Amino acid sequence: MKDFFYAIEDFFVNVALAPLDQLAKLELENWWAANLFSWVFVIITMVAFVYWMLQLKKHSDNNEEDKSISSHSFL
Repeated sequence: MKDFFYAIEDFFVNVALAPLDQLAKLELENWWAANLFSWVFVIITMVAFVYWMLQLKKHSDNNEEDKSISSHSFL
């Protein structure tokens, strides 16, 4: 059973997380290259947020949303 857990450790340390070790080494040489992935995710998030806001505005302009005051039937 102990070998099973050592195999899991070996997989994650030497295989699955090896690219993150390379990023840590790259950061010492070039900060911009190491953080390129973060900037790409930030840009994707910003584009998705703007798209989402435009879709909300489109639906709001069409009056498709129920804007009644009471949210429950007993109010």
